[in-house]
Amino acid sequence: MLNIALPKGRLGERVYRMLKQAGYPCPELEEPDRRLIFENPEAGVRYFWVKPSDVTIYVERGAADLGIAGKDILLENRPELYELLDLKIGVCRMAVAGPAGFEDHRERVLRVATKFPKIAGDFYAGKARDVELIHLNGSIEIAPILGLSDVIVDIVETGKTLAENGLVVLETVCSISARLVCNPSAFRFRHDEVRMLTECLNSQIE
Repeated sequence: MLNIALPKGRLGERVYRMLKQAGYPCPELEEPDRRLIFENPEAGVRYFWVKPSDVTIYVERGAADLGIAGKDILLENRPELYELLDLKIGVCRMAVAGPAGFEDHRERVLRVATKFPKIAGDFYAGKARDVELIHLNGSIEIAPILGLSDVIVDIVETGKTLAENGLVVLETVCSISARLVCNPSAFRFRHDEVRMLTECLNSQIE
């Protein structure tokens, strides 16, 4: 069976519905229990729920043949795997945000708070901007308010949280969405199965 890592939460549930419609159902998964691994030998699939940030680890290390991961995780962690398909769901953007009216004075180092130091570092390196990256794990929005940073780089969906904390989007870094990813060995040795699932899943993309 193809082992597929699904991210826990609404995104994973939405992806499963797409896979089900694509011909890869798993009735066990739809039952209300606390199990994490489900399989359907007839459809040739085994699904398991994992933390979204761990999907690429399972796929990269071969515990999963395929998985669904956000583009932000791929850009930040840079795992050695293949990106097969943009599912065009979970769409949002990585953006620079700061206080309304913020002006970037290039004669001084820009302090940037973020959960994504590699993405932010690459973005500002491309602008030849000297920055100090401050790696935070949460509550990013309060960093400029408390004077810890000048701006933040974070995922923005509706912008509501930013507005509630007096921040606005200043620049867009990149677009983010869910991607189907594949272990390189699985892609090589189970190519026909992987290709068929990818094509069937692609037919479900609006």
